Amino acid sequence: MRALMGRLQRGDSRADPAPSRLKYRLQRWMLTPGIRFGLKFGVPLCLLLAAGGGFLADAGRRDLVVAQINAVRAAIEERPEFMVNVMAIDGAGASVAQDVREVVPLDFPISSFDLDLGQIRDQIEGLDPVKSAKVRIRPGGILQVDVEERAPALIWRSHEGLALLDETGAHVAELGQRGLHPDLPLIAGQAADQQAHEALQLIAAANPLGTRLRGLVRIGERRWDVVLDRGQRILLPADRPISALERVIVVSEVQDLLERDVAVVDMRIAARPTIRMTENAVENWWRIRELNEGGL
Repeated sequence: MRALMGRLQRGDSRADPAPSRLKYRLQRWMLTPGIRFGLKFGVPLCLLLAAGGGFLADAGRRDLVVAQINAVRAAIEERPEFMVNVMAIDGAGASVAQDVREVVPLDFPISSFDLDLGQIRDQIEGLDPVKSAKVRIRPGGILQVDVEERAPALIWRSHEGLALLDETGAHVAELGQRGLHPDLPLIAGQAADQQAHEALQLIAAANPLGTRLRGLVRIGERRWDVVLDRGQRILLPADRPISALERVIVVSEVQDLLERDVAVVDMRIAARPTIRMTENAVENWWRIRELNEGGL
């Protein structure tokens, strides 16, 4: 104790071994995880980026790097296992298959990396006869196309000619002659294709009429006329046309309405259906009336 007091009294000038406050804080700051990570990885990364930026600052060196990358990419993409050599089309007829090959003009062999399967599918489904398509690459370098064609359900006569429609009213193909599909029902009129589903329901309801049915005509884009042989027509309302047609058929089966000299059965007003006779029937009626009056 005396020795310590003696040194204090004499003013011992030896340095204090404890660090200064600034040095202590600097050491603690260097020990934080963020600073240690930055010094270990951030500084080398910045140096690498700086060196890379300096290297790529020259246009000639940039072109050389791009050429090397493209060469490596081409060497990988053009390997035999990635090449597509042929296209196979299933589910389509000869004419549709030919249309598919025309809208997808691929130059085989071609790398699978250069094929956009989604775009190819959209191009194929853009064809009128195609309902849906699936496109995939099969092992062996085969581009497989599975096509589902639209099934013709109706013939639509418009000012542009005859066309085949499916059950949704989608256009399938142009039709040169009605006789090419004599089994399909006929519809006519502007925008008749937009009501193909209702037309098929009416045709199904008119099944008891058999071969007398000639087709349906869309009137004013709002209602249908049923056309029969012998020039007969059934004028249907815009609302509930199927039930109106069924009423006419039931009456005809009971009273032979459509077998008589009837030109038009007008069902447009449900509460007041009317019948228009043929000209010959009207003339005969007047003749019989005149004879009866003369006899009286």
